[in-house]
Amino acid sequence: MHKDTDEIKGLPENARRPLGEGEKFVPVVKDETGVAEVTGRSVSMGLIFCAIFSMAAAYLALKVGQGIEAAIPISILAVGLGAFFTRKSTLLENVIIQSIGANSSHVVAGAVFTIPALYMLAAVPGSGVSQPTMWQVILVSFLGGCLGILFLIPLRHHLIVEMHGQFPWPEATATTQILLSGQKAGKQAGILALSAGVGALYDGIVTTFHGMAETITLKTVGIGKLLQNNFMTFRMLNNAAIIGIGYIIGLKYAMVIAAGSFLSFFVLVPMVFKIGASLQTVLPPGDILISAMTPDQVFKNYVRIIGVGGIAGAGIMGVVTSFPSMLRSISANMKGLKSGEKKTPASELPRVERSLTGKTVVCGTLAFIVVAFMFFAFGLGIDSPFLPAFVGVGVVTFIAFLFAPVAARAIAIIGTNPVSGMTMLTLIITGFVMLKLGLSGGQGMFVTMMVGGVVCTALAASGALSTDLKIGHWLGATPARQLALKFLGTAVAATFCGIAMWVMSQTDPSQGFGTNAIPAPQASAMKEILVGIFGVQSGALRWFFFALGVILSLILRMVNVPALAFALGMYLPIELNTPVLLGGILSYITQRKGKNDTEEMATKRNDYGILIASGLMAGGAIMGVIDAVLNAILMKTSGSLAIKESFHLLPEKLWEGNAGEVFALLGITALCLFLLLFARKKAASAE
Repeated sequence: MHKDTDEIKGLPENARRPLGEGEKFVPVVKDETGVAEVTGRSVSMGLIFCAIFSMAAAYLALKVGQGIEAAIPISILAVGLGAFFTRKSTLLENVIIQSIGANSSHVVAGAVFTIPALYMLAAVPGSGVSQPTMWQVILVSFLGGCLGILFLIPLRHHLIVEMHGQFPWPEATATTQILLSGQKAGKQAGILALSAGVGALYDGIVTTFHGMAETITLKTVGIGKLLQNNFMTFRMLNNAAIIGIGYIIGLKYAMVIAAGSFLSFFVLVPMVFKIGASLQTVLPPGDILISAMTPDQVFKNYVRIIGVGGIAGAGIMGVVTSFPSMLRSISANMKGLKSGEKKTPASELPRVERSLTGKTVVCGTLAFIVVAFMFFAFGLGIDSPFLPAFVGVGVVTFIAFLFAPVAARAIAIIGTNPVSGMTMLTLIITGFVMLKLGLSGGQGMFVTMMVGGVVCTALAASGALSTDLKIGHWLGATPARQLALKFLGTAVAATFCGIAMWVMSQTDPSQGFGTNAIPAPQASAMKEILVGIFGVQSGALRWFFFALGVILSLILRMVNVPALAFALGMYLPIELNTPVLLGGILSYITQRKGKNDTEEMATKRNDYGILIASGLMAGGAIMGVIDAVLNAILMKTSGSLAIKESFHLLPEKLWEGNAGEVFALLGITALCLFLLLFARKKAASAE
């Protein structure tokens, strides 16, 4: 008989420390066979969560540059919903649900960091770049995900078993505790579902039904008009999902992000306007006189480029500063690769030690090389494709082999994957190689970004997979089953991420990628790298601003300010960063210890606050995807969004005027009170 989740108390004492001589780690669910693990329930629930969270994560990552770490909310839902079946889900079924569903995070990270750059370039007249098709996006994500999995399989035994207790595994620890919490997590699933409903309803009322203003400007209280008179701008998006992100980020990083935005909109924009207003010539990359520009036009044409440079500088510095540890990581993993898995036949190994064989890795890698070559040669529409395709496959395979273990160890040590910096390095290498091969202009950029997309997804996949394997190692899952189902989860995540991205690209061009509506910050930095390599939209001033951003990121690093967060704040429109700051303030208020509070009570309040914020984030993001799908359908069928007006609760004049903002101020106040009071109530009842 296996233990049910109700009987499981926690991880063994030696789960997170190095083992002594002769000591063996025994997982929570031991070696016995017959344990319900891969069942119709666990696979179907995992795939459903994977599809839903893929779309939600794509929306949020493109909107605010922050994706969803899906493992924890999926774990909560897995345990909670499992209680409604006639037979309660076993611990290992919940591990499988989480493992499949978590594919959504890493596949989305790989795709949204890279592919939107091609949509942005396609919108530039004369760039020569065509829009990626939905199938191209799906294949790039799927190929990269599979490669990341394949390259980590031979290292599983070394990284997970031989290095037991050597790394802290922060994300794996948090997810494991959720899976072990049993009935507690069941109650948490109800809170998460309720909060998701509130987030979806709130954002639906704002964006789809126009029940209150979408953007708060503070003009109704006079502050907004005062700022406007001084060529400054204040805006705050009335959005539950972004407030939820701010709460989870916490006050420290929310303040850093907001500080970057305040520097852009309250200092640099008015400064550029004052300096440039006297010029009587158009200053590229702008296309009109600076004196005729609005604050948003000054920001878009000049100031935002500083933020892009900061993002690129922070990413590349991340690779440079971690290069010594990368070399140590590569050396350690090569030794682990030589030792490999145990040579005992799989049928004779204990269940918890069975993994996919080396033959599977070799055959899978060969299959990847063939399919990737066919894709690069015949699926991208380039002239004389065979040599670029051969080189592209070689670059992808080599860089992924080199850096996939690095990404895995980074997740194990600090819970953060330096994927953006390594992808930028890939783009630079690939871009210059393609130029040497004579592939320039739009085709060169297209192939280079497709290579970058595969690499980015592979590195994200290897990092996420290491977390899932560690969770399985602690709890007693079968590694071979986890790994095999990862390929299935990757296919589903790639499909739904591709669909979501394609749908968002088909809306009104003024609301597309690279605009205030969908900024796609990381992809914008990748785009600028391509522009620099292939010489599109060149201009001395553009590169002057870009270089300023790189220098600024270096200065921020020197004074120990998170450069990437600050640069993201500089790049993103202010209306996206102000609700992030509001969420961070709510986080601070929730966990702040009162006079009569114990430390435990404040921690409980914050735990429930994170749960509620996760629900708001997921529900609001899903509603955003639904609204984008509705817009795309209407644009395709009728060529306008006029039909939606029949659903609007407020006439356009009221929605855009003072009445809409008053309702928005009341609504956002009510939403904040819901988060604070609900977290307080749940913490008190738990006490």
